[in-house]
Amino acid sequence: MSRAGGSARVQVEGVHKSFDLDGRSTPALLDVSLEIHAGELLCLLGPSGCGKSTLLNIVAGFLPPTRGRVLVGGAPVTGPGPERGVVFQEYVLFPWLTVAQNVEFGPRLMGKPAAGCREITARYLEMVGLTAHASKFPAQLSGGMKQRVAIARALANDPAIVLMDEPFGALDAQTREVMQEELSRIQRVEHKTIVFVTHSIREAVYLADRVVVMTSAPGRIKEIFTIKLPEPRDRFAPEFTQYEREITRLVKEEVMKVHE
Repeated sequence: MSRAGGSARVQVEGVHKSFDLDGRSTPALLDVSLEIHAGELLCLLGPSGCGKSTLLNIVAGFLPPTRGRVLVGGAPVTGPGPERGVVFQEYVLFPWLTVAQNVEFGPRLMGKPAAGCREITARYLEMVGLTAHASKFPAQLSGGMKQRVAIARALANDPAIVLMDEPFGALDAQTREVMQEELSRIQRVEHKTIVFVTHSIREAVYLADRVVVMTSAPGRIKEIFTIKLPEPRDRFAPEFTQYEREITRLVKEEVMKVHE
């Protein structure tokens, strides 16, 4: 099994996933094969219900595939593990713990000494711009600040892979853009392997090294785009707009199939 820390390659090999609905087997994913390179930020994009989150949950080890397998660092995924950190759309924080206590929870659980926990917590709170809010409780924070805590907490465990399921989906448009910029900046420092699920084409083009466009359900890979834009990215550059246009066309094709 890949150790926590650093970055790791993810291999998705012939993954199928079906769910039993009203006594019938309903396919959610069909023969998905994908290699996610160590240190890249890859976005999964597609129509609602195309299986993006299902695929993420299989990589996380929360769901078993019906057929096929996922390898992390060369080892099969059989369940959740410390080498994979997860950030959800909902702010899954402990409300009775302060910001600092939430971030240091994982390192403490892993048995790190108190001084090491404090050092790790200070580093990641500074990285997400929350040092001044370390003693606050989640109820005292805005939505964007709560999601910064969630990202800091995931990174504090030093996972090789960070799995993000529409983490900015509940934020207002301005805060969402700020959070995208923050994540892009953090990734340039940390170089984690990140798998990021989103409905937003603009968000995917801004963040991703590669964008995987999935078909309407049952989900398959329709096309993969390598985003060759300099960092930090300019949302108004003609090249950025061209990527948006091409990806939008493909996603619309799949959305139209849902409504036929």
